[in-house]
Amino acid sequence: MSRRVSLFVCVCLAWSTAENLSAQTPAKSASVSPTPVPSSTPQPSPTPTTKSLVDSMDSTDLKEAIQLLKTNYIKPETLNETELSRATFEGILMRLGRGVVLLSAPTAGPSELASPFYGEILDDHIGYLRLGALDKPDLDALDTNLQTFAAKKVDALVLDLRASPATNDFATASEFAKRFCPKGKPLFSLRKTTARQERTFTSDRDPSYQGLIILLTDGDTAGAAEAIAGAVRLYNRALIIGQSTAGRAVEYSDLKLPSGKILRIAVGEAVLPEGRPLFPDGLKPDVPVEMPAAEKREVFQQSREKGMMPFVLENARPHLNEAALISGKNPELEAMEAAQRRNRGPEKATVHDPVLQRALDLVTSIGIFQKH
Repeated sequence: MSRRVSLFVCVCLAWSTAENLSAQTPAKSASVSPTPVPSSTPQPSPTPTTKSLVDSMDSTDLKEAIQLLKTNYIKPETLNETELSRATFEGILMRLGRGVVLLSAPTAGPSELASPFYGEILDDHIGYLRLGALDKPDLDALDTNLQTFAAKKVDALVLDLRASPATNDFATASEFAKRFCPKGKPLFSLRKTTARQERTFTSDRDPSYQGLIILLTDGDTAGAAEAIAGAVRLYNRALIIGQSTAGRAVEYSDLKLPSGKILRIAVGEAVLPEGRPLFPDGLKPDVPVEMPAAEKREVFQQSREKGMMPFVLENARPHLNEAALISGKNPELEAMEAAQRRNRGPEKATVHDPVLQRALDLVTSIGIFQKH
């Protein structure tokens, strides 16, 4: 009997537990409501800039805004006609950027100093030419170097325009471009919109060099140098390495003000074939490479005595490696101690030209590709 009683008790307990669980479980509804998706938080619209707000004003808004300022501003004396004219002219200078420059006095020429013309053969087959100020003596030096390159079987050319400051001499600039562009092709045009004039410069001679060309540019590549770079890039599919050019491929006219100040105004702009503008955005590099201007100037100065190769090859320095660890030595520390024993600090690292280095790497890569 005890066994039966025990079995009966277990059955009762199981039944009671099932009833409790059934009572606690909510009945399922016929349709399942979708899980609510939290709505995305609306993003605040960007605050418009002052320039964008001013640009959105029409002539009626502008006229009314000036009048409201005159009649309501706390210090109306600061909004006399002279101050308003100054503010207007200052705004014009800011908006036109490179197109207008106010000078305190006449200047003899470009404020930037050009590095002298320089030529060299790198790796026994790559011609390097730094074109300098783009004047007649530099053109003669260019012809001499191109003749030398032809005799020595140079098959790639690097044209460095990073030391060619702005100049208005587009006629001479076209002579530089003719050395690399096909005969009979328009190089660029000098367009003067207000005077309704346009002068087109066309190559009237066979090029002195035909082959792979790499162009080096940066923010110091200005004026006529930009027109040369644009024409050579167009006809030779030359790649530009470095940084964007200055966007000043214009002809300036210096106009004297009653006070003696000079208003330098862009009155003409160089335009590539098919109307491709160079002003005000300049030329963008195909391969962007940064290099500090101070280091570039140091490289150009030292290269007159050392050549360019020392500045495209990294100097090997002692460093800690696996062999040194096994032998219990530290080459870096030993080099520093040796320098101190010679009563001088560690040697200063040689400046490096990463722009030219990238150009040489590219020439090498193209050469390998062509062989295969």
